[in-house]
Amino acid sequence: MCQPIRVSAEATDPPVCVLGLGLIGGSVLRAAVAAGRTAWGYNRSAGAVEDARADGYDADTDLEAVLRRAQRSGALIVVAVPVPALDAVLDQVAAHAPGCALTDVVSVKRAVLDTVRGHGLGARFVGGHPMAGTSQSGWAAGDVALFRDAVWVVGTDDGVDPGVWSQVAALAVDCGSVVVPAAADEHDAAAARISHLPHLLAEALAVTAAAGGDLALGLAAGSFRDGTRVAGTAPELVRAMCEANSSALTVALDETLRLLTDARDALADTGSTEALVTAGHAARLRYEILDRWEITDVTVGEDGWVERMRDAGRRGGALRARARSTSAGTR
Repeated sequence: MCQPIRVSAEATDPPVCVLGLGLIGGSVLRAAVAAGRTAWGYNRSAGAVEDARADGYDADTDLEAVLRRAQRSGALIVVAVPVPALDAVLDQVAAHAPGCALTDVVSVKRAVLDTVRGHGLGARFVGGHPMAGTSQSGWAAGDVALFRDAVWVVGTDDGVDPGVWSQVAALAVDCGSVVVPAAADEHDAAAARISHLPHLLAEALAVTAAAGGDLALGLAAGSFRDGTRVAGTAPELVRAMCEANSSALTVALDETLRLLTDARDALADTGSTEALVTAGHAARLRYEILDRWEITDVTVGEDGWVERMRDAGRRGGALRARARSTSAGTR
Protein backbone atom coordinates (compact mmCIF):
# COMPACT_ATOMS: atom_id res chain seq x y z
CA MET A 1 0.00 0.00 0.00
CA CYS A 2 1.40 3.40 -0.97
CA GLN A 3 1.82 5.92 1.83
CA PRO A 4 -0.45 8.99 1.71
CA ILE A 5 0.84 12.11 0.00
CA ARG A 6 1.73 14.75 2.55
CA VAL A 7 1.75 18.26 1.14
CA SER A 8 1.09 21.41 3.15
CA ALA A 9 -1.71 23.34 1.49
CA GLU A 10 -1.36 27.12 1.45
CA ALA A 11 -3.52 29.09 3.84
CA THR A 12 -5.42 30.72 0.99
CA ASP A 13 -6.38 27.45 -0.70
CA PRO A 14 -10.15 26.96 -0.87
CA PRO A 15 -11.88 23.85 0.44
CA VAL A 16 -12.57 21.10 -2.07
CA CYS A 17 -16.02 19.65 -2.78
CA VAL A 18 -15.98 16.44 -4.84
CA LEU A 19 -19.16 15.35 -6.62
CA GLY A 20 -18.90 11.64 -7.34
CA LEU A 21 -16.86 9.23 -5.22
CA GLY A 22 -15.86 6.55 -7.70
CA LEU A 23 -12.28 5.63 -8.54
CA ILE A 24 -11.19 9.12 -9.64
CA GLY A 25 -13.42 11.29 -7.45
CA GLY A 26 -12.73 9.14 -4.43
CA SER A 27 -9.01 9.39 -5.05
CA VAL A 28 -9.26 13.18 -5.39
CA LEU A 29 -11.01 13.39 -2.02
CA ARG A 30 -8.37 11.20 -0.40
CA ALA A 31 -5.46 13.10 -1.95
CA ALA A 32 -6.91 16.54 -1.15
CA VAL A 33 -7.34 15.60 2.51
CA ALA A 34 -3.83 14.12 2.63
CA ALA A 35 -2.52 17.40 1.19
CA GLY A 36 -4.00 19.30 4.12
CA ARG A 37 -7.12 20.56 2.37
CA THR A 38 -10.55 20.76 3.95
CA ALA A 39 -12.55 18.48 1.64
CA TRP A 40 -15.86 16.67 1.50
CA GLY A 41 -17.76 14.71 -1.10
CA TYR A 42 -21.11 13.66 -2.49
CA ASN A 43 -22.24 10.40 -4.01
CA ARG A 44 -25.70 9.25 -5.07
CA SER A 45 -25.05 5.75 -3.78
CA ALA A 46 -25.54 5.45 -0.04
CA GLY A 47 -23.17 2.49 0.03
CA ALA A 48 -20.25 4.54 -1.30
CA VAL A 49 -20.96 7.31 1.20
CA GLU A 50 -21.11 4.87 4.09
CA ASP A 51 -17.81 3.32 3.00
CA ALA A 52 -16.19 6.75 2.69
CA ARG A 53 -17.39 7.72 6.15
CA ALA A 54 -16.15 4.43 7.55
CA ASP A 55 -12.73 5.32 6.15
CA GLY A 56 -12.85 8.66 7.96
CA TYR A 57 -13.91 10.97 5.14
CA ASP A 58 -16.65 13.60 5.08
CA ALA A 59 -19.32 12.48 2.61
CA ASP A 60 -23.06 12.77 2.06
CA THR A 61 -25.86 11.69 -0.27
CA ASP A 62 -27.62 15.06 0.00
CA LEU A 63 -26.38 16.95 -3.07
CA GLU A 64 -28.21 20.18 -2.24
CA ALA A 65 -26.71 20.30 1.25
CA VAL A 66 -23.23 19.53 -0.06
CA LEU A 67 -23.48 22.30 -2.64
CA ARG A 68 -24.89 24.87 -0.22
CA ARG A 69 -21.92 24.16 2.01
CA ALA A 70 -19.62 24.69 -0.98
CA GLN A 71 -21.29 28.02 -1.77
CA ARG A 72 -20.97 29.23 1.83
CA SER A 73 -17.30 28.33 2.08
CA GLY A 74 -16.18 29.33 -1.42
CA ALA A 75 -15.10 25.79 -2.24
CA LEU A 76 -13.59 24.54 -5.47
CA ILE A 77 -16.13 22.05 -6.83
CA VAL A 78 -14.75 18.98 -8.60
CA VAL A 79 -17.27 17.20 -10.83
CA ALA A 80 -16.38 13.51 -10.98
CA VAL A 81 -19.45 11.92 -12.55
CA PRO A 82 -19.73 10.25 -15.99
CA VAL A 83 -20.77 12.39 -18.96
CA PRO A 84 -24.38 11.07 -18.98
CA ALA A 85 -24.86 12.38 -15.42
CA LEU A 86 -23.40 15.84 -16.08
CA ASP A 87 -26.63 17.67 -16.88
CA ALA A 88 -28.40 16.64 -13.70
CA VAL A 89 -25.41 17.48 -11.49
CA LEU A 90 -24.74 20.83 -13.18
CA ASP A 91 -28.42 21.77 -12.80
CA GLN A 92 -27.90 21.49 -9.06
CA VAL A 93 -24.58 23.35 -9.11
CA ALA A 94 -26.22 26.23 -10.98
CA ALA A 95 -29.08 26.30 -8.48
CA HIS A 96 -27.13 26.00 -5.23
CA ALA A 97 -23.47 26.94 -5.81
CA PRO A 98 -23.25 29.25 -8.83
CA GLY A 99 -20.50 31.37 -7.29
CA CYS A 100 -18.03 28.53 -6.76
CA ALA A 101 -14.98 27.82 -8.88
CA LEU A 102 -15.67 24.66 -10.86
CA THR A 103 -13.56 21.94 -12.43
CA ASP A 104 -13.99 18.32 -13.46
CA VAL A 105 -12.01 15.10 -13.87
CA VAL A 106 -13.93 13.67 -16.84
CA SER A 107 -11.92 12.07 -19.65
CA VAL A 108 -13.33 14.32 -22.41
CA LYS A 109 -13.11 18.08 -22.37
CA ARG A 110 -15.11 19.64 -25.24
CA ALA A 111 -18.36 17.90 -24.32
CA VAL A 112 -17.93 18.92 -20.68
CA LEU A 113 -17.01 22.51 -21.55
CA ASP A 114 -20.05 22.90 -23.81
CA THR A 115 -22.34 21.39 -21.17
CA VAL A 116 -20.97 23.64 -18.44
CA ARG A 117 -21.43 26.71 -20.62
CA GLY A 118 -24.97 25.59 -21.42
CA HIS A 119 -25.73 25.77 -17.70
CA GLY A 120 -24.34 29.30 -17.44
CA LEU A 121 -21.32 28.19 -15.40
CA GLY A 122 -18.56 28.76 -17.94
CA ALA A 123 -17.11 31.90 -16.38
CA ARG A 124 -15.98 30.02 -13.25
CA PHE A 125 -15.01 26.74 -14.94
CA VAL A 126 -11.62 25.25 -15.80
CA GLY A 127 -11.63 21.68 -17.06
CA GLY A 128 -9.30 19.02 -15.77
CA HIS A 129 -8.32 15.45 -16.57
CA PRO A 130 -5.90 13.43 -14.44
CA MET A 131 -4.34 10.82 -16.74
CA ALA A 132 -4.47 8.04 -14.18
CA GLY A 133 -6.76 5.17 -13.35
CA THR A 134 -7.23 1.42 -13.16
CA SER A 135 -9.75 -1.03 -14.57
CA GLN A 136 -11.53 -1.03 -11.20
CA SER A 137 -14.32 1.33 -10.14
CA GLY A 138 -16.10 2.58 -7.05
CA TRP A 139 -14.96 4.08 -3.74
CA ALA A 140 -13.04 0.97 -2.71
CA ALA A 141 -10.85 1.22 -5.83
CA GLY A 142 -9.65 4.71 -4.92
CA ASP A 143 -6.07 5.39 -3.86
CA VAL A 144 -4.58 8.43 -2.14
CA ALA A 145 -1.47 8.07 -4.34
CA LEU A 146 -3.28 7.44 -7.64
CA PHE A 147 -2.19 10.79 -9.10
CA ARG A 148 1.39 10.78 -7.85
CA ASP A 149 3.66 11.71 -10.79
CA ALA A 150 0.72 11.39 -13.19
CA VAL A 151 -0.10 14.04 -15.79
CA TRP A 152 -3.13 16.19 -14.94
CA VAL A 153 -4.39 18.22 -17.88
CA VAL A 154 -5.70 21.66 -16.88
CA GLY A 155 -7.98 23.29 -19.44
CA THR A 156 -6.46 26.36 -21.06
CA ASP A 157 -9.21 27.67 -23.31
CA ASP A 158 -9.75 31.25 -24.45
CA GLY A 159 -11.31 33.44 -21.77
CA VAL A 160 -10.33 31.19 -18.87
CA ASP A 161 -10.33 32.90 -15.48
CA PRO A 162 -6.73 33.07 -14.20
CA GLY A 163 -7.78 32.80 -10.57
CA VAL A 164 -9.79 29.62 -11.16
CA TRP A 165 -7.02 28.22 -13.37
CA SER A 166 -4.53 28.72 -10.54
CA GLN A 167 -6.86 26.98 -8.07
CA VAL A 168 -7.30 23.95 -10.33
CA ALA A 169 -3.58 23.70 -11.11
CA ALA A 170 -2.75 23.99 -7.40
CA LEU A 171 -5.13 21.14 -6.55
CA ALA A 172 -3.49 18.95 -9.19
CA VAL A 173 -0.03 19.72 -7.82
CA ASP A 174 -1.21 19.10 -4.24
CA CYS A 175 -2.50 15.71 -5.35
CA GLY A 176 1.01 14.88 -6.58
CA SER A 177 0.48 15.43 -10.31
CA VAL A 178 2.37 17.14 -13.10
CA VAL A 179 0.20 19.81 -14.76
CA VAL A 180 0.02 19.98 -18.55
CA PRO A 181 -1.95 22.94 -19.97
CA ALA A 182 -4.11 22.20 -23.03
CA ALA A 183 -7.22 23.47 -24.79
CA ALA A 184 -10.31 21.24 -24.83
CA ASP A 185 -10.18 20.24 -28.50
CA GLU A 186 -6.45 19.52 -28.41
CA HIS A 187 -6.91 17.40 -25.30
CA ASP A 188 -9.68 15.39 -26.91
CA ALA A 189 -7.69 14.76 -30.08
CA ALA A 190 -4.76 13.50 -28.01
CA ALA A 191 -6.90 11.50 -25.56
CA ALA A 192 -8.60 9.71 -28.44
CA ARG A 193 -5.22 8.30 -29.46
CA ILE A 194 -3.67 7.43 -26.10
CA SER A 195 -6.70 6.66 -23.91
CA HIS A 196 -9.93 5.99 -25.77
CA LEU A 197 -8.48 4.06 -28.73
CA PRO A 198 -6.58 1.69 -26.39
CA HIS A 199 -9.89 0.80 -24.74
CA LEU A 200 -11.43 -0.23 -28.06
CA LEU A 201 -8.28 -2.09 -29.13
CA ALA A 202 -8.31 -3.95 -25.81
CA GLU A 203 -11.94 -4.93 -26.33
CA ALA A 204 -11.20 -6.15 -29.87
CA LEU A 205 -8.19 -8.15 -28.71
CA ALA A 206 -10.19 -9.76 -25.90
CA VAL A 207 -13.00 -10.74 -28.28
CA THR A 208 -10.56 -12.12 -30.85
CA ALA A 209 -8.75 -14.17 -28.23
CA ALA A 210 -11.96 -15.54 -26.75
CA ALA A 211 -13.05 -16.63 -30.24
CA GLY A 212 -10.10 -19.05 -30.14
CA GLY A 213 -11.77 -20.94 -27.30
CA ASP A 214 -10.47 -22.06 -23.94
CA LEU A 215 -7.19 -23.25 -25.40
CA ALA A 216 -6.33 -19.74 -26.60
CA LEU A 217 -7.38 -18.16 -23.32
CA GLY A 218 -5.52 -20.83 -21.38
CA LEU A 219 -2.29 -20.04 -23.22
CA ALA A 220 -2.63 -16.27 -22.73
CA ALA A 221 0.15 -14.68 -20.71
CA GLY A 222 1.79 -11.27 -20.22
CA SER A 223 1.26 -9.66 -23.59
CA PHE A 224 -2.43 -10.59 -23.56
CA ARG A 225 -2.88 -9.38 -19.97
CA ASP A 226 -1.17 -6.07 -20.74
CA GLY A 227 -3.04 -5.58 -23.99
CA THR A 228 -6.48 -6.29 -22.52
CA ARG A 229 -6.15 -4.82 -19.01
CA VAL A 230 -8.53 -1.94 -19.63
CA ALA A 231 -11.12 -4.29 -21.14
CA GLY A 232 -11.89 -5.08 -17.51
CA THR A 233 -13.31 -1.57 -17.07
CA ALA A 234 -17.08 -1.36 -16.60
CA PRO A 235 -18.62 -1.19 -20.10
CA GLU A 236 -20.86 1.77 -19.29
CA LEU A 237 -17.81 3.84 -18.31
CA VAL A 238 -15.94 2.92 -21.51
CA ARG A 239 -18.95 3.74 -23.65
CA ALA A 240 -19.48 7.08 -21.92
CA MET A 241 -15.96 8.37 -22.61
CA CYS A 242 -15.59 6.90 -26.11
CA GLU A 243 -19.00 8.04 -27.33
CA ALA A 244 -18.52 11.54 -25.90
CA ASN A 245 -15.34 11.85 -28.00
CA SER A 246 -16.69 10.20 -31.13
CA SER A 247 -15.30 12.61 -33.74
CA ALA A 248 -11.69 12.49 -32.56
CA LEU A 249 -11.89 8.77 -31.84
CA THR A 250 -13.19 8.05 -35.35
CA VAL A 251 -10.12 9.77 -36.81
CA ALA A 252 -7.80 7.69 -34.63
CA LEU A 253 -9.68 4.48 -35.48
CA ASP A 254 -9.43 5.21 -39.20
CA GLU A 255 -5.67 5.65 -38.95
CA THR A 256 -5.31 2.44 -36.94
CA LEU A 257 -7.48 0.46 -39.35
CA ARG A 258 -5.34 1.63 -42.27
CA LEU A 259 -2.19 0.53 -40.46
CA LEU A 260 -3.67 -2.89 -39.67
CA THR A 261 -5.05 -3.33 -43.18
CA ASP A 262 -1.66 -2.49 -44.69
CA ALA A 263 0.02 -4.92 -42.29
CA ARG A 264 -2.49 -7.63 -43.16
CA ASP A 265 -1.97 -7.10 -46.89
CA ALA A 266 1.82 -7.12 -46.52
CA LEU A 267 1.70 -10.31 -44.47
CA ALA A 268 -0.52 -12.02 -47.05
CA ASP A 269 1.51 -10.80 -50.04
CA THR A 270 5.10 -10.98 -48.77
CA GLY A 271 4.98 -12.77 -45.43
CA SER A 272 6.44 -9.70 -43.73
CA THR A 273 5.27 -7.52 -40.83
CA GLU A 274 8.39 -5.35 -40.95
CA ALA A 275 6.79 -1.99 -41.72
CA LEU A 276 4.33 -1.94 -38.82
CA VAL A 277 6.61 -3.62 -36.28
CA THR A 278 9.53 -1.30 -37.03
CA ALA A 279 7.38 1.84 -36.91
CA GLY A 280 5.65 0.71 -33.73
CA HIS A 281 8.91 -0.04 -31.99
CA ALA A 282 10.26 3.41 -32.87
CA ALA A 283 7.08 5.10 -31.64
CA ARG A 284 7.23 3.26 -28.33
CA LEU A 285 10.87 4.28 -27.80
CA ARG A 286 9.91 7.89 -28.48
CA TYR A 287 7.33 7.65 -25.70
CA GLU A 288 9.81 6.12 -23.28
CA ILE A 289 12.42 8.86 -23.75
CA LEU A 290 10.00 11.78 -23.69
CA ASP A 291 11.31 14.25 -21.11
CA ARG A 292 8.91 16.93 -19.93
CA TRP A 293 10.51 20.29 -19.31
CA GLU A 294 9.44 22.74 -16.62
CA ILE A 295 7.36 25.77 -17.63
CA THR A 296 9.02 28.66 -15.83
CA ASP A 297 8.56 31.61 -18.19
CA VAL A 298 4.76 32.05 -18.07
CA THR A 299 2.97 33.99 -15.34
CA VAL A 300 -0.74 33.24 -14.94
CA GLY A 301 -2.76 36.41 -15.52
CA GLU A 302 -0.18 38.28 -17.61
CA ASP A 303 -1.00 39.37 -21.16
CA GLY A 304 -1.02 36.39 -23.54
CA TRP A 305 -0.57 33.82 -20.79
CA VAL A 306 -3.26 31.45 -22.07
CA GLU A 307 -1.75 30.97 -25.53
CA ARG A 308 1.75 30.77 -24.09
CA MET A 309 0.65 28.03 -21.68
CA ARG A 310 -1.04 26.13 -24.50
CA ASP A 311 2.05 26.40 -26.68
CA ALA A 312 4.25 25.17 -23.86
CA GLY A 313 1.97 22.17 -23.33
CA ARG A 314 2.11 21.29 -27.04
CA ARG A 315 5.90 21.29 -26.89
CA GLY A 316 6.15 19.01 -23.87
CA GLY A 317 6.14 21.60 -21.10
CA ALA A 318 4.61 20.97 -17.68
CA LEU A 319 4.29 22.43 -14.18
CA ARG A 320 5.54 20.44 -11.22
CA ALA A 321 4.95 23.24 -8.73
CA ARG A 322 2.37 25.98 -8.37
CA ALA A 323 2.40 28.40 -11.28
CA ARG A 324 3.54 31.98 -10.84
CA SER A 325 0.54 34.31 -10.79
CA THR A 326 -0.05 38.04 -11.11
CA SER A 327 -2.43 39.72 -8.68
CA ALA A 328 -5.13 39.11 -11.30
CA GLY A 329 -4.36 35.41 -11.16
CA THR A 330 -4.76 35.10 -7.41
CA ARG A 331 -7.86 37.11 -6.66
